[in-house]
Amino acid sequence: MGLEERVDRHNNKQGKVNQTSTICKHAFSDLTHITPLVFVYLLKECYFHGRSILLSITNFTVFKHDYVPFCMYFGSNVSFLLVCFQLKHVIGTCKATKKFRALQDQVYLVLRNDPQPGPATFVIQCLYVLPIFDLYCEGFSHLIISGLLHFLKKETCSGDSMEAKDLAAQLFLDIVGGSVNHEGRIIEKILEVYGVQLVNIDKVMCLNAKNNCRFDNAKAFVEQYIFGLIESQSYMTAVTLLEHFSIRQSGQSFLLRMIESSQLKAAEKWATFMGKPMLCILIREYFGRNMLKNAYDIIQKNNLRHEFPDVYHKYKESTLKKLAEKGSWEVAEARTNSNRQLLEYLVYLAMEAGYSEKVDELCDRYSLEGFLNGKVPKASLLENRYLHLNQLVIEGVVWVDEADALRTATSHFEGCKVVGLDCEWKPNYVKGSKPSKVSIMQIASEKKVFVVDLIKLFADAPDVLDDCLTRILQSPRILKLGYNFQCDMKQLAHSYGELECFKHYEMLLDVQNVFKEPSGGLSGLAKKILGVGLNKTRRNSNWEQRPLTPNQLEYAALDAAVLIQIFRHVRNHSQTAEGGKLEWKSCIVSHMDNKKAKKGSRKGSSEAETM
Repeated sequence: MGLEERVDRHNNKQGKVNQTSTICKHAFSDLTHITPLVFVYLLKECYFHGRSILLSITNFTVFKHDYVPFCMYFGSNVSFLLVCFQLKHVIGTCKATKKFRALQDQVYLVLRNDPQPGPATFVIQCLYVLPIFDLYCEGFSHLIISGLLHFLKKETCSGDSMEAKDLAAQLFLDIVGGSVNHEGRIIEKILEVYGVQLVNIDKVMCLNAKNNCRFDNAKAFVEQYIFGLIESQSYMTAVTLLEHFSIRQSGQSFLLRMIESSQLKAAEKWATFMGKPMLCILIREYFGRNMLKNAYDIIQKNNLRHEFPDVYHKYKESTLKKLAEKGSWEVAEARTNSNRQLLEYLVYLAMEAGYSEKVDELCDRYSLEGFLNGKVPKASLLENRYLHLNQLVIEGVVWVDEADALRTATSHFEGCKVVGLDCEWKPNYVKGSKPSKVSIMQIASEKKVFVVDLIKLFADAPDVLDDCLTRILQSPRILKLGYNFQCDMKQLAHSYGELECFKHYEMLLDVQNVFKEPSGGLSGLAKKILGVGLNKTRRNSNWEQRPLTPNQLEYAALDAAVLIQIFRHVRNHSQTAEGGKLEWKSCIVSHMDNKKAKKGSRKGSSEAETM
């Protein structure tokens, strides 16, 4: 075959010497005298000691101790040994998956070069040997069987296939009987690759008994083994064998046992094998247990939408509701596929969330005006469910899109000790595309919230924008509050790479690190601390449209202002509800040039002490 590998820099007895050795991979020209035990052992060595051998084809010199004893033992099969040890060098630094594939290719080459008594039989013999390798047995069994499968796909036929099928049937009996130890997944592979059927098992059983046997004996033997698998809850192996041998005796009770044991893949495989009636039972079971996604997947895979229209529709509504709760309205709209019933449900979700502009948008686009009659949720329910800006002590929200207004806002913040920060940008649902530019930055003080139009100011007055935000973000005298704002800073730096203001920050306190909330985001934290959450339905709205709607402005302002309210709780309460101490000062972080780091760190520390 001729594959050359060059190895630079190896050690000799005098020390390191720059030297090049050429290693040739020889063909597997003669495997007649290689036993399955030797073959499996060499594969194992190749996998686990890939870096230990360097060979010179000229004189077979080795630089590690373990090659010479092998040559003495294996005699004339130096060609095979050289390939194996060469392979050790090639795959030595590969990851596990790449090693597996490299070894699989070598198994394929071995099987192509006529191991005796034949490729398929040789693999069976290897499988008989592998249990002595204990922990490595299952992995290397998969390796050798997959190598055979690769071989059978590429070669027209294997001369020993009929004999090997009977040997595979015998191996199956030996595994089930306990004389050979293999896992259930290996049994599945053996039966699949060799195509072992009940008739083959019956033939081997008759030969072993040396008398005439009936076909029912093999079936009873297999069924008894499968029953044991079911009792031990090895459901997937049991189902695979039932399907392989076309045994259809188990029924609905077996299906329910698998569902109750959360063996859903096995249950679905079994129901698919049994046919439409069992699939319908499975869908009803999923629906009754509120497992809508599972029921929907079965309906889709088996084209059963007309048999279960209510299940299909309820799952679609459940999906729309989840998307609406995340604020992914555009995705939810696309998922309706212009189905009027689903669109009406989406409009109702928007009304329920108080997202009036989305209601108007959908009704105008799909002519749904008549649907609104009698469908509007009570306003009191919406008011009580979420926190509103007028519940906080905020004098006003100021839109900033001119240089003078930005300078005024900056002067205001330079007189504050604490500000809240947040950003918004238009969502981009095109897979693989660049994220949208950050559109606005909200900066809140105790009394006011300024919403800064980054897109317009960057276009009209980039120097003013850079200077003003630098004075805020890099000030060691202003404590900046954010929720996962370090990620926002990365997005800002990516959007406006020309500006220096987003490359560094000082005195940033991420409130999620203080409370370590596992879920719920800022809304969940607000509900825990203030007793009421935030309406996040507008999170993924179009933040690049101008002007922003009043509801968008309130949403944006509230996200920054609520951080001030949460910080008041942090500062005024030394204990959490669970009794743990709130250590917020240790959560303050800075990111700046190395030249500024030490000096900034000392300043930041002293400023925090005065908060």
